[in-house]
Amino acid sequence: MTKHQTLTAVDTDDLQIISAQLQDAVTRAGDLVWLPKSRRFAALFNRFRWENGKAEGERVRSGLHFDSVLTVKSFKFRRDDPKAVASLLAIAFKPRGNEDPGGTIELVFSGGGMIRLEVESIEAGLSDISGPWAARGRPVHELGD
Repeated sequence: MTKHQTLTAVDTDDLQIISAQLQDAVTRAGDLVWLPKSRRFAALFNRFRWENGKAEGERVRSGLHFDSVLTVKSFKFRRDDPKAVASLLAIAFKPRGNEDPGGTIELVFSGGGMIRLEVESIEAGLSDISGPWAARGRPVHELGD
């Protein structure tokens, strides 16, 4: 993804692509905001650029938004400290029913934290808003048994 190019998501397949782009992205609690009157949830992340294939790795500042958001709830997520850092592991969607486009979008963070967005439908966008910089390290995941 290049600066100012936006990936959009309108279904679960699209959302999986955005989730992969944001795996291991870091954010601060203060960089997450719900705008109830606009029915929008927005977040800023420093995402690891998995797609560049460089061994040393790069990060880039990215903006994520979800529209048609009805409610937002957080679980085990530090909202009391706007500078608290959290690492995003994945974004998932759980539909309400077979014919209903709505459901729950879950942003899953390391340490068990989660933010749940109740949405009328999947309407999301991810844009890089800065140039890349050298990452301090490459995220490593231990494989389970």
